[in-house]
Amino acid sequence: MQQYTEDEIIQRLHDPAEQRDAFAQVVKLYGEKLYWQIRRMVLSHDDANDLLQNTFLKAWTSIDLFRGDAKLATWLYKIALNECITFLNHQRAMNNVSIDDTDVFLLEQLRSDDYFDGDDLQLKLQKAILMLPEKQRIVFTMKYYDNMKYEQISEIVGTTVGALKASYHHAVKKVEEFLTKDI
Repeated sequence: MQQYTEDEIIQRLHDPAEQRDAFAQVVKLYGEKLYWQIRRMVLSHDDANDLLQNTFLKAWTSIDLFRGDAKLATWLYKIALNECITFLNHQRAMNNVSIDDTDVFLLEQLRSDDYFDGDDLQLKLQKAILMLPEKQRIVFTMKYYDNMKYEQISEIVGTTVGALKASYHHAVKKVEEFLTKDI
């Protein structure tokens, strides 16, 4: 498969004759990155795969609405984030958990996930992240794991860079406190 620049891919996405091949390249380019971002939000391999498929399905069905004002990756991350939030809200409702409570049910899913190969320290880090308020958790995972720039996170979540920096700072402090409280 020939490699194209993002501008060329976007151009091909709007050409009916090129659209399928261009979208296949989008999936190839962004599939793994999106999978890991989703997985860090929902923790379960199977749920992450389902949400990744939903993300690409939504992107495909709304490709005509993508104008190229934002980067393709930003648009895809925004769709994936919305899919994750919808999924997590549904899970919270099914488990009678308020948005302000810790999503302990996610940690239990992670423990029972056959694909989780982390040790006790990784499990403790995940628990610390789950203790964060949702907005801080989102910012923390995007910045800590994916090393995204604040400007890109800002475009995805629709929050100012200054607010994101503050959220990340508070999240880091809470995670550090949680990880070191037994030491």
